[in-house]
Amino acid sequence: MILFTNEGNPIGLQLLVLAKYLKRPMFLQQITITDAKYKDLILLPTVELDNGLRLFSTAAIYKYLLMHEGYPRNEWLEWGATLLTPALEHYMATGHRADSRAGPVLNALVKKLDDTLSVSPFIAGDKLTSADLFIWSLLAPDGTLKGAQNVEHLHSWYNKIKALPEVQEALKELPINTLSFNALQQGNRYGGLAHVQLRRGISQDADKVLADSGPTVADTVSEEEINTAREAFIYTEPKELVEPRTVLPKPGERNVLITSALPYVNNVPHLGNIIGCVLSADIFARYSRAAGYNTLLICGTDEYGTATENKALAENMTPREICDKYFELHNSIYRWFGIGFDYFGRTTTPEQTEIVQEAFKDVYEAGYILTESVEQLLCQKCDRFLADRFVEGTCPHPGCGYEDARGDQCDKCGKLVNATELVRPRCKVCNTAPVLRSSDQLFLDLPKAEPKLREWVDRAEQGWTHNARVITRAWLREGLKPRCITRDLKWGIPVPHKNFEQKVFYVWFDAPFGYVSITKRYTKDYLQWWQPAPGTDVELFQFMAKDNVPFHSVVWPSVLLAINKGNTLVSHIMATEYLNYEDGKFSKSRGIGVFGNDAQETGIPADVWRFYLASARPEGQDSSFSWTDLAARNNSELLNNLGNFVNRALSFCERNFDSKLPQIDLNHNDFLLLALINRELRGYINSLEKAKMRDGIRHLLSISRHGNGYIQYQQPWALLKGSDDQKTRAGTIIGLSINIVCLLANLLFPFMPTTARAMFAQLNTKQTPLDANKPFATLLLRPGHKIGTPSPLFNKLDHSFIESLKAKFGGSQADKEAVAAAGAAAALPQLSTVELEAAVKAQGEKVRQLKASTKDKAVWQPEVNKLLELKKQLEAAQKATPVSTGAVAAAAAAPVPSASPSAQSVQSLEQAVQAQGDKVRQLKSTTKDKAVWQPEVNKLLDLKKQLEEAKTASGAASATDSPAPKGIDAAAVKALQEKITQQGEKVRNLKATGDASVWKPEVEILLNLKKELAALDGSAAAAPQTKNKKKK
Repeated sequence: MILFTNEGNPIGLQLLVLAKYLKRPMFLQQITITDAKYKDLILLPTVELDNGLRLFSTAAIYKYLLMHEGYPRNEWLEWGATLLTPALEHYMATGHRADSRAGPVLNALVKKLDDTLSVSPFIAGDKLTSADLFIWSLLAPDGTLKGAQNVEHLHSWYNKIKALPEVQEALKELPINTLSFNALQQGNRYGGLAHVQLRRGISQDADKVLADSGPTVADTVSEEEINTAREAFIYTEPKELVEPRTVLPKPGERNVLITSALPYVNNVPHLGNIIGCVLSADIFARYSRAAGYNTLLICGTDEYGTATENKALAENMTPREICDKYFELHNSIYRWFGIGFDYFGRTTTPEQTEIVQEAFKDVYEAGYILTESVEQLLCQKCDRFLADRFVEGTCPHPGCGYEDARGDQCDKCGKLVNATELVRPRCKVCNTAPVLRSSDQLFLDLPKAEPKLREWVDRAEQGWTHNARVITRAWLREGLKPRCITRDLKWGIPVPHKNFEQKVFYVWFDAPFGYVSITKRYTKDYLQWWQPAPGTDVELFQFMAKDNVPFHSVVWPSVLLAINKGNTLVSHIMATEYLNYEDGKFSKSRGIGVFGNDAQETGIPADVWRFYLASARPEGQDSSFSWTDLAARNNSELLNNLGNFVNRALSFCERNFDSKLPQIDLNHNDFLLLALINRELRGYINSLEKAKMRDGIRHLLSISRHGNGYIQYQQPWALLKGSDDQKTRAGTIIGLSINIVCLLANLLFPFMPTTARAMFAQLNTKQTPLDANKPFATLLLRPGHKIGTPSPLFNKLDHSFIESLKAKFGGSQADKEAVAAAGAAAALPQLSTVELEAAVKAQGEKVRQLKASTKDKAVWQPEVNKLLELKKQLEAAQKATPVSTGAVAAAAAAPVPSASPSAQSVQSLEQAVQAQGDKVRQLKSTTKDKAVWQPEVNKLLDLKKQLEEAKTASGAASATDSPAPKGIDAAAVKALQEKITQQGEKVRNLKATGDASVWKPEVEILLNLKKELAALDGSAAAAPQTKNKKKK
């Protein structure tokens, strides 16, 4: 079962306690009701049963899971759901939702409980039932029974239920101090239970057992908190925040080195990429600087590897030109988002080459490098070893047989594939069959480094996010295997090792050293950060999405531990889950989602994007970007909450106090407010110290809510019309409110720096440091301080505007391109059939080249559309021409003196099969709609059947004239293909054991089977290869 509930919801505790009581597993998933991913949920909590059924009526869930406890139990469940729950919600509400009339109702209900428990040990009789758990969970939140007297039986029962092991177990997941009936409002799309009328028909003549008024949040403030607030609210001359020209670590101080995962240079980052690494790192760095830590934020573009070569081919540029182009694109996007890197660099620098080659030599000399001969596919026509994404063929996995599987993964069955195991592989560039060759590669000996790595992980992982720990432990649990660190490519860092000079380092060996080389570009004293001197501690925070975790928690630390030169190792891996777009994924090729350059074009300020992305940051689970949610957060949290409070306080001061802060004489209520603010400030500091951005924003907004409620309750505009004492009181209210605004500006700065600067300008002050050790509100602006000119900070996002953006970024860009391409093709001059055939052939070759060089559909889809349009024109031209001049028809009609009529038929059918095969591949590449391409597949299969029959007939007819080529035995071919598939699966399983003596003989069997297949059907045979492995 899955329990969906929001934070602090006491009804969620009801269901969790029941699950523990029944000893049934229930996965707790805390969400927000506004999350687009859960838009089908209307009420929290909701329980999803194992069969997929969802229930949200708590009483119904209790009855469903425990059917046979009898009528008294059912009666108490209804009583609790329809009477006690609404009464508690109204009684415990704060602000305008508080209902003073709820007290007498709740008083009568509590009295009934106590009377019942005076005659029986449990609510429904002599035995514990689920009714006890149900009612107890409602009374569990702090404050429900505050001030209650003469209810000894109820108190005794309460403590008895609380002590149950099942209840204690549930409270570990949902502690009592986190529960609040106000959370019911956030768990209901229709506004909580405030709309439910109190059942005041209940007798209210019962003896008074509750206090005269319901508790408020102020009732929870202790005298100690008030005294602390009083003592802290004094003026201290603030230290000016001065950032040195070059930031270096200092002995005895906190030194924070922050990196963001290096974005790959061949694409445009979308919102998920941005919040997953660079924006999160920037928010944390801004907080860290504000807290007075020596902070360095480093990032740059990752520029080497196959993907860069692909992009260069696609755009007809050199790899260097591609890197230069996309480096500037990334840099401009991050500048617009206000990302404040200390240095934004790149990995294609002399410093990177020097550092990586030196690191390799250190690892090699330490004995952590292996040499292994590995099988690779070589395209003899292209004269190059083929990277996985340059190979296609038939999927080797049993039961699949997809003909266009890639060399790394099959799109049909979704399983991973080794390029060498594809049946009938072909080069994507030239479409010829590659051959197997052995190529020596260098491997990092991770098994040798594993003991040191495990010891280090045990010490370091406490500072990592939960998903980073889980991913790392999964790798360690499976046992580490040697990892290849070289590639047969041209675009990369050359390997400084004998006989390997023509190879380059695999991008995931060289890329992490980019953090070091970029720091070296920033300062020649870079080793102070990466190999700090004794007595100087450096904390390394690395921000990334979860897919990058293994390289930062296993691979790179293993390299640094092998080098053993005192390198700085990561202390905090801050990994996010994935941010989705509405109900799907970001897709540049289909025009779905907002990418970095798109955000600039919307007209929505960068700070609003920063705020929303931090609010929706996928910290514990995947989250979704939603235009509706963006508008709601902007309009309610920024405009109506934060912006309203700031503008009210400053405008009131400007109009009524000549823009000067009045005298501030605080009373008990003001210190209560400050104590509540100190709670939120402490929560903000604790959250930001752990890089929990969402919680940080929540605490910040709570402070502005307190401020708004304070002004609304105190009504300074009314006090100004009264006596001198009342006017003085109005001045205190405004003076305190403006100091809270100043505090908010400092807290907002990491998230919305431009907005915070605007607030400082309106306050006529500067940013002041945050004291993480003493998170208390202080007097930041003294009486007499003259503020600047107030102006609204935020603008409303209208529904029509948001809907237009949703339509713009939710549609398919490819569809628009298809229309444009069709129009362009239609505008071509009328061509003859021969000219059209030549045009189709040329355009088909162009499409194949583009598809081989990039997966970006936006690049090659327009060309595919042109090709399809040309084919339509060719088909129409062929129908209009009495005698076809097409290649297939010509081959069938032309006289062939040395061949019999049957041979002519075989030749024409072979050409027809090839042409139809090309057509099927083209269709499959343009659409996943089986209804489109299946008829063409059927035609292809029919042609192949005709070809087999023709070959058989040709062999019989020409037996007396000359030896004819032996016809292909389809049954034998199919049997061999099945054997190859099974043998390939066997080899994969044996290779996982790592024992070469076991799997090498099976590889030979596999290769012999492939040779048999090649001899049988005439395809290119695999070249013989040898494998050897020696330790250097």
